[in-house]
Amino acid sequence: MELAQAYPRFAERDVALIAISSDDVQNARSMADFAVADFLILSDANADVAKAYRVFNLHGDGVAAPATFIINADGEIVSVHVGDTIAERPTADEMLDQIDGLLGQ
Repeated sequence: MELAQAYPRFAERDVALIAISSDDVQNARSMADFAVADFLILSDANADVAKAYRVFNLHGDGVAAPATFIINADGEIVSVHVGDTIAERPTADEMLDQIDGLLGQ
């Protein structure tokens, strides 16, 4: 919900948000509808993306650790934050501050 509310501030910076959920497609769609998200929420029910980005089962719990990746326009990962617990995620303000730093603003 926080990201959905903050999305216009990301869009002002020409930044795309994509959330990836370990839920199946139907539940990911329900989450997007509930949050009224104007950005994509994709399903990774088989954990293929989490495994490719090496954030699957980091805490021995059989799920992806919460992770935030900032990827530049060239497709390079320029920042990574991986939560130490299932609930640890950066706030929208923290992400925007980091993006502003990367953009030199």
